[in-house]
Amino acid sequence: MTTVLEPVELRTRGFDVLAKSLGWVNAVRFIQQYEPSRLNYVEERKSILPDLTAAELIGQMKALSASETGVSAPPNRRRRTK
Repeated sequence: MTTVLEPVELRTRGFDVLAKSLGWVNAVRFIQQYEPSRLNYVEERKSILPDLTAAELIGQMKALSASETGVSAPPNRRRRTK
């Protein structure tokens, strides 16, 4: 006989199985096929994220880290490619 789970437990256990089988990203993509978002991700992203270049964002992160730890970050060093 099958036990009928409460909706929250069913969703939690079901997603766990999907994530273990497909990986977290593909499990979310699978769910989104059946539950399309009513939100506009692009517009929401624009309102949440700062208007910074990657270099500016990294610079701010390094400055914040240095101010919290008292240790400045080492300069960027590019890896040599063969």
